[in-house]
Amino acid sequence: MVYDKDNYDLVKIGGKAGALARLAGVTDSIPAWFVVSANGDDRVEEDGGAEGGGEEGDVALALRGFTDGTLFAVRSSAAVEDGSDHSFAGQFETYLNIQRADVYSYVQKVRGSAGSERVAAYVRERGLGKAPVPAVLVQQMVRADSAGVAFGANPVTGDTRECIISAVRGLGDKLVDGSVDAETYTVRGGRVKRSSGGGGASGATSGEVGGGEIVGDEKGGGILSGDQCLEIARLCAKASKFFGRYQDIEWAYEGERLFLLQSRPITTLRKFTGGGIGSGGGVNGGGGANANADGGIGGSGDSGAATGINIWDNSNIAESYNGVTTPLTFSLIRLAYEHVYREMARAMNVSEAKIAENEYIFTHMLGLHGGQVYYNMLSWYKLVAILPGYKHNAKFMEQMMGVKDELPDGVRALLPSPSGGSLVGTAARLLWYYRKNDANVRAFYKLLNETITSVDLGSMTLGELAGYYRNIESKLLKHWDAPVINDFYAMIFYGLLRKRYSGGDETAFNALLRNTGDIISAEPAKLVREMAQIKARGGDISEKIAYYLDKFGDRCINELKLESETLNDNPETLYNAVDSYAAKLRAGSVAQVSEPEAPPLKGLFFNFLLKHTRRTIRNRENLRFERTRVFGQVRKIAKEFGMRLASFDAIEAQNDIFYLELEEILGYIEGTATTTDLKGLVSVRKAEYAQYDGAAPERFDTFDCVHLSVRHTVEKDGQAAASGIGEAMQGLGCCPGVVRGRARVISDPRGATILPGEILVAQRTDPGWIMLFPIAAGVLVEYGSLLSHAAIVVREMGIPAVVSVKGLFASVETGDLLELDGEKGQVTIIEKRD
Repeated sequence: MVYDKDNYDLVKIGGKAGALARLAGVTDSIPAWFVVSANGDDRVEEDGGAEGGGEEGDVALALRGFTDGTLFAVRSSAAVEDGSDHSFAGQFETYLNIQRADVYSYVQKVRGSAGSERVAAYVRERGLGKAPVPAVLVQQMVRADSAGVAFGANPVTGDTRECIISAVRGLGDKLVDGSVDAETYTVRGGRVKRSSGGGGASGATSGEVGGGEIVGDEKGGGILSGDQCLEIARLCAKASKFFGRYQDIEWAYEGERLFLLQSRPITTLRKFTGGGIGSGGGVNGGGGANANADGGIGGSGDSGAATGINIWDNSNIAESYNGVTTPLTFSLIRLAYEHVYREMARAMNVSEAKIAENEYIFTHMLGLHGGQVYYNMLSWYKLVAILPGYKHNAKFMEQMMGVKDELPDGVRALLPSPSGGSLVGTAARLLWYYRKNDANVRAFYKLLNETITSVDLGSMTLGELAGYYRNIESKLLKHWDAPVINDFYAMIFYGLLRKRYSGGDETAFNALLRNTGDIISAEPAKLVREMAQIKARGGDISEKIAYYLDKFGDRCINELKLESETLNDNPETLYNAVDSYAAKLRAGSVAQVSEPEAPPLKGLFFNFLLKHTRRTIRNRENLRFERTRVFGQVRKIAKEFGMRLASFDAIEAQNDIFYLELEEILGYIEGTATTTDLKGLVSVRKAEYAQYDGAAPERFDTFDCVHLSVRHTVEKDGQAAASGIGEAMQGLGCCPGVVRGRARVISDPRGATILPGEILVAQRTDPGWIMLFPIAAGVLVEYGSLLSHAAIVVREMGIPAVVSVKGLFASVETGDLLELDGEKGQVTIIEKRD
């Protein structure tokens, strides 16, 4: 059967001809053609022959529409060819400059090429079964002065703003067989850049201007003019828009006329590389070979929002959200961060106009990659930039967050302009707000206690549960400004104190912060000690256990992840901690750590800073416990949601609720959901999350669409393991004291056992680890900062400890004999285990 542009069946004419047939409605630049079908279901036989035939007369009839002397291209057009998954590029034979009398014989040759070993190998490698017999496209030859291919997006870098054109003189077959070098042109935003012969999109540039003209070409006489490049780019864009996918087209110029010979989806479009930020801090310092064409971050006029650079860092947030975090938890904390920091900006007297202008900041404080939570660092810097005193606050923020790398200078250009006001006025305003800080903290405690009341969740309907959650969100999550503002002042006082301190030894600085007052986070460890002392004497601890669970039952490993099992769910960890510490007491291996010497007086201003740093840090740690209470209540609500929805068969099991986002659950209850197949959503999420292995880089950057971008991982100095026995690894000393003991490496503290005299070695810790601290002779943590939860608690408890020991987990095994110096911030492997 023979088809042409006026009479065709897309099922019968194959991919190549099908694209041309459809494009005929949007462009008149396609040379005349017809197709000899493959009869739809024909397949290559074992001997390489093909079934079907008998259409020679129809082919002769179709050829009558062409003038004498016309030459033809005879090429395959298989149903599976030129698709988005498989191109079959170059697998079937193509014949050019065929005379009319010979067309049908070459049609048979193209069909016969389906039985070649080349095609057979192609289909075997891709698991496609038998090779398809192609339909055959017969197309009038263009007497090409130049020809080539054009990509609607850069296939190497994934940059969708660029059209890449390769051109040769004469027919394009010389481009395919590689017999001549092509010239490459990059068209972007009306500008044309030419690369020297043989170069790709990243080759040496001869010149570029706008307006369809190429200048600065020392060689001269390029194959294409600037206007021709723009015309090809427009044709490629038209084809891409028509098909809804970026296209790879074949084109040819005959005189001044441009012809479209073929259009197919780009099957090799790579993830967007953009311009990476190397560890040296410069833009494009480590981002791969393919920088974006403009050489800037995010391109011309980029806001750093929908496109442009994004910097992701989990240095500190992994303490709270370590490992894979479920959709429900992430949807909650993303919402909380948005509301909290918007309110903070208002409280710090940032104008509503400035807040509205930078709305993107607040909705993009966090990101989720491989199931793990990251800070969106550019949003954090933008937030600090619009707060008073940006130049000083940025450095303080880095210290508080435990961020190791400063923002590269090239990226700072993306930050918004700071709020107005003089330095003196800013300082006065900050001091005025600080005078109200303690009162605001007390008012927050009152509001929290009034909102988190003792209620019987089991007696509520689903609608009432949703309303109860909405009340918590409205009163607390949207008004968490007192804790955040206190954190802001803690950041400032801590930064000023550290800057003012002239002791010279950074780790010794921590002794100043040991006695910050009554920190509630240290109380669980003290209670464990008390219960262990009672048990060591043979006493009854049941009342103490009940008191502990009533007050700290929501504290657990990863306590801010709603999916985590709490002590109320399973108190085994608590009992293990008490038993281990009681054994330590019986063995007489509880070390007494001497109090550090009081810091010398350094003047009124220094002592003022010290006093208020301690106060704000105490508030910060105690308010974190209140956050645990709120998350504990939301966890209980989520579990109730899960039980109800599982009972009504909306989901399979109670804990499936954690694979749904917050608004999906509430929308299902309140009638605003766009998808009510909750089981389907859970199934999709579980399948995706099952692929996450928990391994993720600490810091990386992306460009443009985050999840279609190549991740440029920032390599950090000092992450290599120690080279051998006797070599000290350096970290940050948190509490003075020298301890020698065997290492106990713990990845999951649930059910962990620490023997008397052992040193706890962890990669990261959170408040759920506290019960293990008093059991250990010392504490070592690979990650963390001087103000991380572990650092604060061990200082209060007087346990020698060092945090931020890079390479710790790669160097130390359980049973290694270690020496820990909590003052110098050093740990040394004395001997390896047997």
